[in-house]
Amino acid sequence: MMTTKASGTVQEDNDITRVTHWHFPLGAETGVHKHELDYVVVPLTTGTLNIVDSEGTKTSSNLIAGISYFRNAGVEHNVINASETEFDFIEIEFK
Repeated sequence: MMTTKASGTVQEDNDITRVTHWHFPLGAETGVHKHELDYVVVPLTTGTLNIVDSEGTKTSSNLIAGISYFRNAGVEHNVINASETEFDFIEIEFK
């Protein structure tokens, strides 16, 4: 089964931060990746993302547009759009 990939567009990348706009079509996923930097996510839409960690544990996150959250570097996971619509967020990484 072929999966749809989420797409990231870097909006800013300087000595201090990298800002990426992530777009998830229905059912799209990032693929497993590890965050090398601390980061903040700012949801642009409201919906549900399924998170599968490096050990295969799945959790659902209900995100609300405009309600941000912070994570430390080292997080390894796959992020999957489980919403009934497309989903978008801004990721701000701190260098």
